[in-house]
Amino acid sequence: MSGDSHPAGAGTEAPIGPEQREVEDRLVETVLSSFDGTEDPRLRQIMQSLTRHLHAFVRDVRLTEAEWNAGIEFLTACGHITDERRQEFVLLSDVLGVSMQTIAVNNRAYKGATEATVFGPFFVDDAPQVPLGGDIAFGAPGQPCWVEGAVTDTDGTPVPGARIEVWECDEDGLYDVQYPDGRTASRAHLFADADGRYRFWGLTPVPYPIPHDGPVGKMLAATGRSPVRAAHLHFMVTAEHRRTLVTHIFVDGDPQIAIGDSVFGVKDSLITRFEQQPAGEPTPDGRDLTGRSWARARFDITLAPEGT
Repeated sequence: MSGDSHPAGAGTEAPIGPEQREVEDRLVETVLSSFDGTEDPRLRQIMQSLTRHLHAFVRDVRLTEAEWNAGIEFLTACGHITDERRQEFVLLSDVLGVSMQTIAVNNRAYKGATEATVFGPFFVDDAPQVPLGGDIAFGAPGQPCWVEGAVTDTDGTPVPGARIEVWECDEDGLYDVQYPDGRTASRAHLFADADGRYRFWGLTPVPYPIPHDGPVGKMLAATGRSPVRAAHLHFMVTAEHRRTLVTHIFVDGDPQIAIGDSVFGVKDSLITRFEQQPAGEPTPDGRDLTGRSWARARFDITLAPEGT
């Protein structure tokens, strides 16, 4: 973009001359200097960098006052719809890719460690514990799915006793916290065995839309974007002296992957085969699923060292 022009459709068609640029530059420097006395150096860095980027955005698009007001109204609406069960600002961060970028910055690639992805808004502390081979669905509707794997470090050494939190939506695309009856379903935690292995019954993941009845949903509709997330199963894995891993596995062959995940969470390394099993196929643990098909998936988890 030329310093003496601006893109078509900007707020004004007049060229930006040197006097106008000087006025704008001076304002940026004045605002930046207002943070010079900030005692915390990290806070000073963040506030000054934020100022530079925000002012650069306004100048780049030549933001009109009407557009500025629309932006304020949008953020206000995000605040009004946010409560203890819904965080519209996190949703906004997700659909702009800011959540995934923050995860990328804070979870550096390390010797083949499993990649991280978004935490999502539906994690709940104190999910019930199930034994190895237990069923996390707790009666939620959906196709049964056997999930197994092993937890190791980046040298291939098993990580015994790793805590594995798992949660997912049901076949209707809803998490338990989205129901008004206080149910606990499709979530649990379990611990890897002495060889780092784990296994449980869950549900075959399905695509579902993020909440899109609020301002973020209106923004997606206005920009022609889908609110749908690719089918996935959440994991959070913790172990002593290991970096906490927050990730998903995604269903290989899910058409939504090609269309696009609304929060940009898909990574190729996390796409996993969910192998369909016909009704009557024996299950790994002898569970009776008479008349029902089921699926199975394997997901091996590699944890990076703490502090990497």
